[in-house]
Amino acid sequence: MQTLITNGAVITLGAANQIIEQGAVLVEGDEIKAVGQARDLEAANPDAPRLDAHGQLIMPGQICAHTHFYGAFARGLYIPGEPPKDFPEILRRLWWTLDKALDADGVTFSALVCLVDAIRHGTTTLIDHHASPNVIAGSLDLIADAVTQSGLRACLCYEVTDRDGQEKAQAGIAENVRFLGRIRDQRSETRDQRPEIRDQETARDASSLGSISNLQSPNSFSSRLAATFGLHASLTLSDETLAACVDAAAGLDTGFHIHAAEGMADQNDSLSKYGQRTIDRLASRGILGLRTIVAHAIAVDAWEMALLRETGAWVSHQPRSNMNNAVGVADVPAMLRGGMKVVLGNDGFSNNMFTEMKTAYLLHKAWRGDPRVATGSEIAQMAWTNNAALARQFFPKPIGELTPGAYADIILLDYVPITPLTPANLPWHVLFGADGSHVTTTMVAGQVLMRDRKLLFLDEQAIGAASREVASQTWQRFWALS
Repeated sequence: MQTLITNGAVITLGAANQIIEQGAVLVEGDEIKAVGQARDLEAANPDAPRLDAHGQLIMPGQICAHTHFYGAFARGLYIPGEPPKDFPEILRRLWWTLDKALDADGVTFSALVCLVDAIRHGTTTLIDHHASPNVIAGSLDLIADAVTQSGLRACLCYEVTDRDGQEKAQAGIAENVRFLGRIRDQRSETRDQRPEIRDQETARDASSLGSISNLQSPNSFSSRLAATFGLHASLTLSDETLAACVDAAAGLDTGFHIHAAEGMADQNDSLSKYGQRTIDRLASRGILGLRTIVAHAIAVDAWEMALLRETGAWVSHQPRSNMNNAVGVADVPAMLRGGMKVVLGNDGFSNNMFTEMKTAYLLHKAWRGDPRVATGSEIAQMAWTNNAALARQFFPKPIGELTPGAYADIILLDYVPITPLTPANLPWHVLFGADGSHVTTTMVAGQVLMRDRKLLFLDEQAIGAASREVASQTWQRFWALS
């Protein structure tokens, strides 16, 4: 099936980074077939169904390098008592209580509301990091089913931790191994299919998705889901558990997705227990590598930065979260200057990655007291170039660029620039003008998921109503545990 997106300003990003006025993009199946002038592609493809952009910007969908779908239920949540005084208290009193309060419905609907938010704001690929210690087995199936119903693209993992005991740590390892194997097996199949929920007891309510989505497996499941091996953080993982994770991951063609040095608590824990700084410890235990994502990396020194660069690990930056938790600021300008692979995530904040870009741009200037740092080009490198390169580690075709052969993950923005728009000044138009609120149309793998701000498959109203009910029940359990 073909679609010709025409009559817009095409922003290709990628190595070419062109802006084609009166441009068009020809989509065939799940990938881009051609990019060029509208008049040329219209003439060459007279029978292709057309999607008229009406002069809007046509650009690649945004990518989120690190998020937590389950964090959606923290919105508006009251934490009893005095406000947490530091990050360890935030973990104990908010996140480690909230994840325990999740049931199967909570896993499903916290994911769905985030997916709706992503579609609305043009974020088409998300790398999620999940925790639900009372719903471990099959939890990634629940999220995978929600992702498949949404039509978006996501890489999933389960957070292994020792904080809930060895039995649950082993269950987390098993969930990662099972889901990695499932993705491998389904990618080897040639026919399209929705994922089968393996753990029927855990997934007892997954069938309710049928009433909130009309999307029946657009294009291939295998092209839109991926997996990696999740770990919580150094401060909640013993050497024995890290070794078990490395052993379990052997032969699965995977790296790890872990929080590291998110403030001094992680660093101090590693030094006191193991006599090593956090990144040194993870490297010596075999965690770092070309497909490993290290989220945050705030409390690190120059030698740890060098080690992250040498091992080829990806460092994910989440400025809104870091500000909210008062854990400090990662030295992203130095990391980028040193050639580190720094990417941009949101850590469970809204899936408007345009906002995350703006926050990163401003935060580092204020932190350094220097308007020259964190230039628009550096923010674009992190959010577009590096995020696209990270996504390529998990998916077989290019993402984040409008070029022939790349996945047709495309958004349309109703943004009318009041000054000239060029490839050179594009980052500053995004930082000071265009935003996720300008997104009117979202396409993933050639399937239009939202057109003219109307979701075509997910029933946003039904999801919202169900989510409020499930969140209320989750909060009751949260307060009982507090």
